[in-house]
Amino acid sequence: MTHGPTSPTSPAGGPGAPAVTLDDVRDAARRLAGAAHRTPVLRSRTLDARTGTRAFLKCENFQRAGAFKFRGAYHALSRLSPEQRARGVVAYSSGNHAQAVALAARELGTSAVIVMPEDAPPAKRDATAGYGAEIVTYDRYTEDRAALGARIAQERGLALIPPYDHPHIIAGQGTAALELLDETGPLDALLVPVGGGGLIAGTATAATGLAPGIRVIGVEPEAGDDTRRSLLAGHRTSVPVPRTIADGQAVEAPGELTFPITQRLVDSVVLVTDDEIRTAMAFAFERLKIVTEPSGASALAALLAGRLDPVPARTGVIVSGGNIGLESFLKILG
Repeated sequence: MTHGPTSPTSPAGGPGAPAVTLDDVRDAARRLAGAAHRTPVLRSRTLDARTGTRAFLKCENFQRAGAFKFRGAYHALSRLSPEQRARGVVAYSSGNHAQAVALAARELGTSAVIVMPEDAPPAKRDATAGYGAEIVTYDRYTEDRAALGARIAQERGLALIPPYDHPHIIAGQGTAALELLDETGPLDALLVPVGGGGLIAGTATAATGLAPGIRVIGVEPEAGDDTRRSLLAGHRTSVPVPRTIADGQAVEAPGELTFPITQRLVDSVVLVTDDEIRTAMAFAFERLKIVTEPSGASALAALLAGRLDPVPARTGVIVSGGNIGLESFLKILG
């Protein structure tokens, strides 16, 4: 990955050094102090009884901009030079990273251009615009968002803030796991939604650094199992553009930086169906009294569907986001 005037700078490291370390995550946590919310951890006796484990839900649906993405976005933007921050940033995203970058840009006094698919959920698109970002749309099934973002960055001299494949993004996302383990103490397993891999790479870096025996388990929708296939193949592989209600996990391939971390630190990746995600969203709403978007509920879906074997005694679950409009929520659960 090249880094110049259109990309955040990377931490220094020699050949073979990990892209992100536990110290990087701790440094990100210091930068995020006072900017990101320390989100709550919820417990449910009903959930414990149904699943056979003591579950601890890290509720990133209560994070600023409604999802964990704010952690990585703010961290990456905070590390830009004053000169680059003055020029502005560009990002591409189906929704949550878009909102996170737009809000972080506003908080840090810079401007943001966001490349979003034409079919992005209206609630996410409206929120992104509400934070003051300029939105450029594209067709996710025929156009390359990364190429479009890179072109805009080059033409306008903007810093490209990728949704997951950058050390500063990965380190920022890992701070959720730092908070979770600080509050709960040792956990036997940690369930994490997987899209491009920024969250699970950061989470695995933090969790295994703090608790070497922990099992970090990724969760993907059945229709978008690119990371599971890549792990089985031993190298990054692609799938057709996933068609799933979990739009935040509709990724064709894991990231170049995130995948080696996942290979090294993640125990396994399990799959859930769209119907299992719906069941988890309904359970979260009815029994936990929280609203989750489909991607945000996928790790909970894996727990409810019995994907953990053996069942751990103490399980962390990252509820990654809650950005969903009322109409979409009712349609999905209807």
